[in-house]
Amino acid sequence: MELRGVEELMDLLHACRGGGPPADRRGGTAVDPYEHALQTAALLRRGRPADKELQVAGLVHVIGRLLRPGDDTGHADLAADTVRSLLGERVARLLRLHALGADDLVRLHAGGWADATLVEDVLALRHADEAGRTPGMDAGVLEDWRTVLELVAGRARAAHHLPGA
Repeated sequence: MELRGVEELMDLLHACRGGGPPADRRGGTAVDPYEHALQTAALLRRGRPADKELQVAGLVHVIGRLLRPGDDTGHADLAADTVRSLLGERVARLLRLHALGADDLVRLHAGGWADATLVEDVLALRHADEAGRTPGMDAGVLEDWRTVLELVAGRARAAHHLPGA
């Protein structure tokens, strides 16, 4: 599946509401995927306010599980492939790598496949993913993210149309 626009992405994210709680790796209370996406993005917005692509990666990281329920191994790749054309290569790469363990990230960095900044960004996404499972946390609503999604999509579109891109 390839998304054609921000509206289609927002519809997909709205479909996460009530889609069943994600597994909580710490054994605590599970949170609805829609709320989890909003919480993850809100935490990244607070921690890294200038990094819109990282925030958006936090918002959309749940869509792979929605598109292929029960696929615990391929959800990150599916999410990355789904948003790449709309949100750009960096968001897709963050999504693809966020499911890796810390040891795998270190090996990617040591092997020259990921620079230190990318590893730091993926770890920030993973941390927000883990922390974004708080029942009752007010993380706003999806509509609050429309402008940010449009900004990131516009940047990705512009980067795709640059000569040599």
